[in-house]
Amino acid sequence: MKAYNFNAGPSYLPQVTVDNTAQSVVDFEGSGLSLMGISHRSKEFKAILDEAVALFKEILEIPEGYSVLFLGGGASMEFTRIPYNLMEKKSAYFNTGIWANKAVQEAKFFGEVVEVINTEKDNYSYIPKDYIIPSDVDYLHITTNNTIVGTEIHKDIDSPVTLVADMSSDIFSRPVDVSKYGIIYGGAQKNLAPAGVTFVIVKEDILGKVSRPIPAILDYRAHIREGSRFNTPPVLPIYAALQTLKWVKSVGLEEMYRRNKAKAALLYDEIDRNKLFRGTAAIEDRSLMNICFVMNDEYKHLEEEFYKFATGRGMVGIDGHRSIGGFRASTYNALPKEAVEALIGVMQEFEKAN
Repeated sequence: MKAYNFNAGPSYLPQVTVDNTAQSVVDFEGSGLSLMGISHRSKEFKAILDEAVALFKEILEIPEGYSVLFLGGGASMEFTRIPYNLMEKKSAYFNTGIWANKAVQEAKFFGEVVEVINTEKDNYSYIPKDYIIPSDVDYLHITTNNTIVGTEIHKDIDSPVTLVADMSSDIFSRPVDVSKYGIIYGGAQKNLAPAGVTFVIVKEDILGKVSRPIPAILDYRAHIREGSRFNTPPVLPIYAALQTLKWVKSVGLEEMYRRNKAKAALLYDEIDRNKLFRGTAAIEDRSLMNICFVMNDEYKHLEEEFYKFATGRGMVGIDGHRSIGGFRASTYNALPKEAVEALIGVMQEFEKAN
């Protein structure tokens, strides 16, 4: 039986990433040393970092004046590091999901937070379009893809203030106009690499504006000066990220976007057709990366049975987040179309039986 990984993260990675990283753990580029044993100060690792940064800039067409960093601490660390570096008195946030809400709570330690959007009372099921971004804030923070509830901001928004985006789960899934953002960041364990490294794309001229002293480990400028080697970086996940970046380049970002839209359309069409299921996110805001659905009310009693049925046929990680239940199929870049087709086949088989 073939198994397919629909987990929201850690998730599917390209096979070339898995193979190359595994080989390098055994023997890094014929050196006789494991990747896990090379110095982060070595010329070999600097070459890995330099190539990864160059590919980030090439694939996303990042303009001059931006730095690309590889840091530890996960995206959650950036919930604190961003207000530490950017917030003087007041910031604005889109509160569109559970992770977005966690970022809001961290920012409140540094000053006033304006919630331009807050859809918690509606279970974060949609993204309002009639918001007004205040002009008197230090920055606006958005979460472009909400992994738990399955909503996504599909276009780069125009902001009158510095725009900061958590793109943990949709980076490299579509083209992005980086010039509209002051910071783009994310954890790697969705579309890029194993957990352990965080990417940060930061516009250098927005830094150094706050009056508070910033501990060096939390100061983006310190990491820029040291080229992501202010402290020991996560060597293995960065190497894996490099392998994925090479794969993304070989596919092309526009083609990746086309594939992702096609995979999502297949599964959403089945959810809308199948009498047993219904989607949970507003149709216009449905995520291309995290497809959330539940049993229709009259079939709610079959939820556990369907989960056992699907997992028994190799559909791994389709259970919804523990906070909301139901089902979630994460269709990140490396998930093949055949996996979506296999899940649809399971859904149709279960429908016929019930």
